[in-house]
Amino acid sequence: MPARVIVLAGPSGAGKSRLAQRLGLPVLRLDDFYKDGDDPTLPTIATGANAGLVDWDHPDSWLHDDALTALTALCHHGTTEVPVYEIARNGRCGSRPLDLGRSSLFVAEGIFAPEIVPECRRAGLLEAAFCITQRPVVTFWRRLTRDLRERRKPPVMLLRRGLDLMRGQRRVVAHAVRLGCEVATPDEAYARLSAERSPR
Repeated sequence: MPARVIVLAGPSGAGKSRLAQRLGLPVLRLDDFYKDGDDPTLPTIATGANAGLVDWDHPDSWLHDDALTALTALCHHGTTEVPVYEIARNGRCGSRPLDLGRSSLFVAEGIFAPEIVPECRRAGLLEAAFCITQRPVVTFWRRLTRDLRERRKPPVMLLRRGLDLMRGQRRVVAHAVRLGCEVATPDEAYARLSAERSPR
C-alpha cells in the first residue's frame, strides 16, 4: 500500500521543522531542492533595499519537479535519494538516501510546500496539508535568531529579508490556503495529527 504525505507549509521560521520532529515521522526536507546559487535561472528581487539580489522566497528558486518526483517515489516505493543543501555554501553538497522503513506516513515540509499540494491531492497521496503560522513578530524573531546562529547570510541581509518577509506573511498564508492548506499553529496541527493517528 502506498505511503501518504503530511505537507507542512508556512513562512520561514513558523515552526515547520520543529513540528515535523515532534511528529516522529520520516521527513522530506523540501528546502533541500533549492537551485544552486550560480544557477542562471534564479529570480531576482526587483524593488526595495534588496533589489538585484536573488529572491530565495520565489518558487522559481526551487526545483518543483525534482521535489515532486522524490515525494512520489517515497509514496510508491518507500525510498528515494534526496539532495543535501547547505545555505551557507549556497548550493548542494551531495545527496543521501531517505527510507520510510515501516512507516505509512511521512512529512514533507518547506516554504514552497503549498506548490505540491494540488498534485498530491489529485494523485491520492495527500494525508493532510497545514500552513503553520505564528504571529508575524514571533516568526520574524525566530527566523532571524536561527539564521544568525547558522550564519546563513550577512546580518544586514538577514535583517532586511526578515522585515520583508514579516510584512508579506499574510500574503504567504493566503497563497497556501488557495492551494489547499489549512491554517494552524504548530500546537494545533500537532494535536490534530496526533488525534488522527491514535487508535480508535
